[in-house]
Amino acid sequence: MEKSVIWMGDSLKQVKSFPEEVKRSIGSSLYDAQLGNKPCDAKPLKGIGTGIFEIVTRFDSNTYRTVYAVQIEDYIYVLHAFQKKSPKGIKTAQKDVELIKQRYKQALKQSQEN
Repeated sequence: MEKSVIWMGDSLKQVKSFPEEVKRSIGSSLYDAQLGNKPCDAKPLKGIGTGIFEIVTRFDSNTYRTVYAVQIEDYIYVLHAFQKKSPKGIKTAQKDVELIKQRYKQALKQSQEN
């Protein structure tokens, strides 16, 4: 069964602002997740909750990240999408981590209300 996608906050707006190639790649990966598969460009995002994955898309020397949760009911919750701009290493900026945590809590609450 194909899971529906719920976009949290401005995540859809952010993805729509990405280059076409990046949008296609993210769309394909999210579709894999909807079908219950783990996309090849997704990895677990640790430290927030279980079932949270990060799609990492590299294009034209930039890195784009899309974070989604899969273990909430029968939905894929896209929690955050952003272009990584940190000059130091692969670590996700603290402000992005806080936003992901906040939207994950909102997604859990929303699923309980439905």
